[in-house]
Amino acid sequence: MKRLLPALLWLAGSCGPGLALERYTIVGDAIPAPLGGLAGNAARGEAVVRDRERGNCLICHQGADASEPFQGTIGPSLAGVGARLSPGQIRLRMVDGAVLNPDTVMPPYFRVEGLRDVAPAYRGKPALSAQEIEDVVAYLATLERP
Repeated sequence: MKRLLPALLWLAGSCGPGLALERYTIVGDAIPAPLGGLAGNAARGEAVVRDRERGNCLICHQGADASEPFQGTIGPSLAGVGARLSPGQIRLRMVDGAVLNPDTVMPPYFRVEGLRDVAPAYRGKPALSAQEIEDVVAYLATLERP
């Protein structure tokens, strides 16, 4: 049974000169509205998923492309994720999966508070921008077949 959370409104503090994280509302197990009202681009999202520097998703997950080298098995496969989860559910898991599972090993890609062992150059900055989150959500939502 899914653990449903009450609707919450989150606003992260400043994360650098002139940069603040966009507001979002959690409803149940999802963030239904795109961050900052941004539209995602699936092609850019796929690039982030495959990028070993930015998203680094494939270090833990198997992607939709079996030919991609060095895929992980720690997290669930990304193949078919668009059929299993709504875009809002994908968005919450990317923003901060610990909201749903405090013991998750999935890094929060859009939380800056309460993190440990963050290199000084990255402190106070989200791992991915709101646009990158929306791009990845757009891409993952297209993966409807395992």
